[in-house]
Amino acid sequence: MKFFLAVLLLPLLIIPAFAESQTASTDKGTLDVKLSHDEIEPNTLTKINIDFINPQTQKIQEHVDYTISVSKNGDTVFGPIPLTHTSPGSVKIPIEFNLGDGIYSMNFEVEGILFQPIPRETVSFDIVVGEAHAQPVTTPEEKEDQDVYGENGGCLIATATFGSEMAPQVQQLREIRDNTILKTGSGIAFMTTFNQFYYSFSPTIADLEREQPIVKEIMKMALTPMISSLSILNYVDINSEQEMIGYGTSIILLNLGMHIGIPIFGILKLYQTKRN
Repeated sequence: MKFFLAVLLLPLLIIPAFAESQTASTDKGTLDVKLSHDEIEPNTLTKINIDFINPQTQKIQEHVDYTISVSKNGDTVFGPIPLTHTSPGSVKIPIEFNLGDGIYSMNFEVEGILFQPIPRETVSFDIVVGEAHAQPVTTPEEKEDQDVYGENGGCLIATATFGSEMAPQVQQLREIRDNTILKTGSGIAFMTTFNQFYYSFSPTIADLEREQPIVKEIMKMALTPMISSLSILNYVDINSEQEMIGYGTSIILLNLGMHIGIPIFGILKLYQTKRN
């Protein structure tokens, strides 16, 4: 029972210290750059935590040469700073977002790693400052596409788990979604509801996977049987809403049994054995 409680408390122990974070790769994929920060208010000095991460080892990359600039609607707010070297590969930079509420663009250029120059690689982030209403207006057509396909049309957790959007497992999930689930009205309705739920937590889980290898391994063990069960949809003909609902419900129940029913049964049996 103590082990079970420890597993439940594990996520609380590894939640990042900063309230918000986002990670993106440089345009050639040599580095991942992670931003972490508390909620940002305009005209207030805010410390932005920056980590340069080796995408192969998922560890902080030491000795990186970089430059940064921040702008809003073409107006410069910060930088660009001269080419700067970080030995630990992790820095905190105070920035004042002094052009009011809205979306600011934070741009990185990386030109060296481990004291060796590299061809310039870039990566950009959008940072929301102030109230949510300051975000750009989304057209109804764009909103519908985002609701169905997700914010970037991809699976953040699967990509972090298997290392790339081109990984076979991620490609398989995308093909099942596009070629089977979204071919029916009930499938579209399901994906719309699912994405609203999924994108509320998936960025945090993906960041945890990059920071904690044990989380990546746990997610890999959880996703592998789920992907295998979803592959059933590649071998059946779904020609009606009823068939989509039937197969979809069966797969959901199967995954609930694998991921919830079996672990609970095992824990209860273990607890019963210890009592006896």
